[in-house]
Amino acid sequence: MPAELCLGLRAYICVMETKELEQVASLIGDPSRIKLLWALLDGKAYTATELAVFADLSRPNTSMHLGKLLDAGVLKVSSQGRHRYYSYSRMEIAYVIEAMGSLLPAPSGKISKAGHDPISYCRTCYDHLAGNIGVAITDSLLKNAYIEYLNGTFAVTGGGNEFFSNLGIDMVQLSRQKRPLVKPCLDWTERRFHLAGSLGAALLNKLIAEDLVRPITGSRALQMTFEGRKQLFMLFGLESA
Repeated sequence: MPAELCLGLRAYICVMETKELEQVASLIGDPSRIKLLWALLDGKAYTATELAVFADLSRPNTSMHLGKLLDAGVLKVSSQGRHRYYSYSRMEIAYVIEAMGSLLPAPSGKISKAGHDPISYCRTCYDHLAGNIGVAITDSLLKNAYIEYLNGTFAVTGGGNEFFSNLGIDMVQLSRQKRPLVKPCLDWTERRFHLAGSLGAALLNKLIAEDLVRPITGSRALQMTFEGRKQLFMLFGLESA
């Protein structure tokens, strides 16, 4: 292929990719739509009325924005009785929205009596653990070689399979799921990776089921229980817990 034609083809491909990126950026960069997408980061499905309240929008405006997000494949909707519930169409959307938060200035939210901003300290990111505790657990897993960072992603080691199996997590069943077993997710408050994927979700479910962390109504923040502090110190060496 002549060099001029090759360069022209590359320029054409670049322009087409840029146009697609512009469309996506315009779609999710709208102030009202980013509020709707941010509200869904807790992993729950919400009605249009609930999302309208969160985003402080009129019902017609909310419906218009939700329609655009549905048409673009960013959201999906499911019906239950007379209600329609909106949620992310795929988990990668959550990773993108969470990562966008890393562009914000360092958070300076309300500090709890324990000396922590609850959202920065321990919270959910869609269906997995995030914040200071989520990143600290991920650091511990890397330090102990239970997971490793290779070619821009995480992988579970043989020792990691044994570690998580001993915690009561069914690694065989998780590995059969279509979603990635482990995935790095950029934490918007810590600006480092926490653990996502089916294993990240299973770990959070276990912590909640054993009452080591407790969801806080109306918030993505999680409350650490006394037993949770002990267990996280024993399992991951988290003195900050």
